[in-house]
Amino acid sequence: MTDADPKPSPIPDHVLTIVIEAPVEAVWNEITKTGRLQRPLMNTVLESDLQPGHKLRYYSPDKKRVFVVGEVLEVTPPHRFQHTYVFTTEYEPPTVVTWELEEVPEGCKVTLTHGGWSEAHKAPHKSRAGWQQILETLKAEVETGDIPFKTKLMYAVMGRMMFILPKSTKVEEVERAGW
Repeated sequence: MTDADPKPSPIPDHVLTIVIEAPVEAVWNEITKTGRLQRPLMNTVLESDLQPGHKLRYYSPDKKRVFVVGEVLEVTPPHRFQHTYVFTTEYEPPTVVTWELEEVPEGCKVTLTHGGWSEAHKAPHKSRAGWQQILETLKAEVETGDIPFKTKLMYAVMGRMMFILPKSTKVEEVERAGW
C-alpha cells in the first residue's frame, strides 16, 4: 500500500433484529441463563457470574468442550448484555457481542450486534448466518417452548461429531490458554 492508497474501510458490524412475541424478561432469562442448556445458543451451557470484568464460557452440553470464551462487559437487566467473544477454534482477537432487548407492542424486539472486526479475523462474514439461526431458534424457544426439528437434528449430529473438533476446544486447552 502506498500513501496514495486509501486505508481499508473497517469491517462493518453485524446487526440483526427479530421480534419475539414474549415479555422482555422471558427473552432476557433465556439469553442469560447460566449452568443449564441454552438450546437457542447452539445447544451450549453458559458459565459466568455475569458481572462486568468476569469471564464467561459457552460449553458443550457435557462440558468437555468450550466453544466461546470472553469477558462480561455490561449487564443491565433486562435490557442489555454485552461481552467479548473469542471462538476457541481460531483464537482470533476478541470481538464484541451486544444483546439489546426492547419492549414493543408485539412483545420484545431483540437487536444483536456483533462487532469489533479487524483484518486479523479470517472470515467475519460467516458469523452472520450463525447469529440469524440463533435468533430464529431463540424466537421458537421463547414463544413455543420448543425448537425446530431440523435444529434438533443438527444438534444431534454435532454432538456425535465432537471428536473431530480441534484440540483447542477441550476444556484443559482453554484453561491452558488462560481463559
